[in-house]
Amino acid sequence: MIDYERLGRETRREILQIIAAAGRGHIGPSLSIVEMINVCFQSILRCDPSNPRWPDRDRFILSKGHGCLAYYVALARKGFFPKAELAKFCAPGGILGGHPDHRKIPGVEASTGALGHGLALGVGMALAARIQGRAYRTFVLVGDGECNEGSVWEAALHAGKHRLDSLVVLVDQNQLQSYGRTSEVCDLEPLDAKWNSFGFETQVVDGHDARALEALLTDLPFQKGRPNALICRTVKGKGIAVAEGNPAWHHKAKIAPDEISRLLAELGD
Repeated sequence: MIDYERLGRETRREILQIIAAAGRGHIGPSLSIVEMINVCFQSILRCDPSNPRWPDRDRFILSKGHGCLAYYVALARKGFFPKAELAKFCAPGGILGGHPDHRKIPGVEASTGALGHGLALGVGMALAARIQGRAYRTFVLVGDGECNEGSVWEAALHAGKHRLDSLVVLVDQNQLQSYGRTSEVCDLEPLDAKWNSFGFETQVVDGHDARALEALLTDLPFQKGRPNALICRTVKGKGIAVAEGNPAWHHKAKIAPDEISRLLAELGD
């Protein structure tokens, strides 16, 4: 049985080490999706790191591309590329940029970062699976702030219309955007009712409860003939007290070495 608590601590430590080496990075949004990413890559996704373009692999799209540090750690742990690449994040000669690049990084299905586009890509992949008679699933991780984008809901309409029950949308509901709370920038509530009204079968879960995430994602689709939406209630900056729920930690640059050491000590061994 996977020790998700230990895995979460290790992932957060690796994220901090990447930040220390690069001197910059989106730390808050990466920390909030750790459990979602770990469960997907450790237990749910059908993939083959030795053959990243295996036609029947499940597709995973990190639409909120700025949360890529957690994604990179998971891909390296799975064996898509050497872990040594993590230390070259945003460095000359490295393959890992500030947002995922499909052309450079094995395991990355789509270049993302311009928010609002990942779900449309995922709908296209899910439709392609149906047309080609393939059994792969498509998972798309979006942010709640990203759901301010109209393109998200255009894609959702098409998913509902085509009854794409092989499509899974994971919503990172950490309730913060780069400059404020989602409730103040553009209120999304009731978020579960919104996804339901677009034809999705919707579940709500504690996004840091890895066992609950695993149980739900093991039992797909939630309802045959309806696309799946899993609203994951999370804490931005989860695992680091000073960063939790703090918009100032959306992106950090020039973090002092002694501060990194203190934060690593907070995570423990």
